[in-house]
Amino acid sequence: MAASTPAEGSRRTTARSGPADLDRRTVLAGVLFGVGVAGSMVDLFVFHLALQWHHFYDRSTTAVAITADGFFHAVTWSITVWGLFLLADVRRRAPVRWGRWTGAVLAGVGGFQLFDGVVDHKLLRIHQVRYGVEHLWVYDAVWIGSAVLVLLAGLVLLRRARPDRSSARPRG
Repeated sequence: MAASTPAEGSRRTTARSGPADLDRRTVLAGVLFGVGVAGSMVDLFVFHLALQWHHFYDRSTTAVAITADGFFHAVTWSITVWGLFLLADVRRRAPVRWGRWTGAVLAGVGGFQLFDGVVDHKLLRIHQVRYGVEHLWVYDAVWIGSAVLVLLAGLVLLRRARPDRSSARPRG
C-alpha cells in the first residue's frame, strides 16, 4: 500500500466529509465567526468600551457589570476562535466556498444582534442599548432593524451561493 503524500492527504474527502458535510461545516464556521465578531468586537468594543453606553449586565453594581463584560468577552472571543478553527479544518479538506462563508458570517452577526436586541434588551432587560435618552425606542428600532437587515443580507447571500445539488447527486 503506497503512502499518500501530504498534498494528497490534505485535500481528501471521506464519506463523512463529503460535499454536504463540508458545506454544513463552512456555514457553521461562518455563523460562529459572525456571532463571535458581533459579540466580542462590535458589541463589546464599540458599545461597552468605546461609547460606554451599556454593559452586558447593568442591573447591579459597576463592578458586577465589568465582571459580566469580562465573561461575555471570554465567551464570544472563544466562539470567534472556534469558528476560525472550523474554517481551517474546512480549508484543509477542500477549497472554501467563500460566498457561503461570507453569507454565514453576516447571518451570524445579524442573528446575534437580533437575539441581543429582542431577548437581552426587551425580554430579559439585562441591559438597554443606551441609558439616559428620551426616546429609547429609536435606539431599539435602529438596533433591531439593522440586525434584521444584516441577517437578511446574510441569508440572501447564503442562498445565492448555495451549492448546486443536481451536480452532487449520483447519476444512473
